[in-house]
Amino acid sequence: MRYLTASESHGPQVTAIIEGVPAGLTLTAEVINEELRRRQGGYGRGRRMKIETDQIQFLNGVRHGKTTGAPITLVVENKDWKNWVDIMGPDPVDDPTAIKKQVTRPRPGHADLNGAIKYGHRDMRNVLERSSARETAARVAVGAVAKELLKAVGIEVGGRVVNIGGVWDQTEVPEDLAVLREKTEASEVRCLDPEVEEKMKQAIDQAKDNGDSVGGIVEVIVKGAPIGLGSHVHYDRKLDARMALAVMSINAFKGVEFGEGFEMANLPGSQVHDEIIWSKEEGFSRKTNRLGGFEGGMTNGMPIVVRGVMKPIPTLYKPLQSVDIDTKETFAASIERTDNCAVPAASVVCESVVAWEVARELMETFGGDRLEELVQRVQERRDWAREF
Repeated sequence: MRYLTASESHGPQVTAIIEGVPAGLTLTAEVINEELRRRQGGYGRGRRMKIETDQIQFLNGVRHGKTTGAPITLVVENKDWKNWVDIMGPDPVDDPTAIKKQVTRPRPGHADLNGAIKYGHRDMRNVLERSSARETAARVAVGAVAKELLKAVGIEVGGRVVNIGGVWDQTEVPEDLAVLREKTEASEVRCLDPEVEEKMKQAIDQAKDNGDSVGGIVEVIVKGAPIGLGSHVHYDRKLDARMALAVMSINAFKGVEFGEGFEMANLPGSQVHDEIIWSKEEGFSRKTNRLGGFEGGMTNGMPIVVRGVMKPIPTLYKPLQSVDIDTKETFAASIERTDNCAVPAASVVCESVVAWEVARELMETFGGDRLEELVQRVQERRDWAREF
């Protein structure tokens, strides 16, 4: 499977095209809209979320609630487009320098300056419109499709926030991911501990009062993945490597770890590796899950546990110093409409990209033009591993 997204933050729509989803998967707009709603929520979000109420439209690939096997086109309308038609329209203009809201002052920490130099844009709006996190609406829609595919073969995906602005939630994840989702959906910051939630909100409020922003850490858990997804044979077929790339591709993410992650640098091997056990009922498994469900670039049957680090958003209401690309004079960096914390929303995005990588690997490993073929082949792998 593969997908492409196309969008600008203030363009007419967000678009995704997915290829390779097998025929016969039940798929409705309501399922995807629920994931889009989750992405738009969270404490610390900005005014844009009051403008947009994301709703998906299927243009191709789904008929009467079932996938057909053809490419699937998903579209989310940008309601704010009506205010930007003259600024963002595709038609030629006589004097490009007369266009309103040109951006010549790059923001530290953003794609503005690098993208302008790379593509030769004197108006950096051409960069920031595409590098905007608005594009993640498409990836959440794609991830919703992936989650439905995973659900069909008995794989669950859940996520939570574990840190915002240095405030940690150390609560143990419930065994039942449905319980995890119920608790995080009841939290404005998607954490598990209500007392920690209030402290996280205070950190967000303090940053807002200071014209600043805060980042954090999100965690995604995948349960039910069969043993052997990925490969030890080639570097680019290791599933944890692919997943790390996907997580790092999310806007503002600067780090990723699996299981105990970076803490492993401080521990001896006896406290890092997971002892192997066997039972007639379950076959091979592990006593612990310090490695986060991966060994040798492949799933080992334990839950996948991956964390991503999101830096504070670079657009600040008390901007850092920058330099105008036209005049070369020092200015306070440009201010675009922004959030001062998007970590709870990023948690949903991270779930989506992780779900996609597992779903893509499923299709590469097991194939199948019809959903029934995929379900049968995955079950055969599970039976094989249990009897090995």
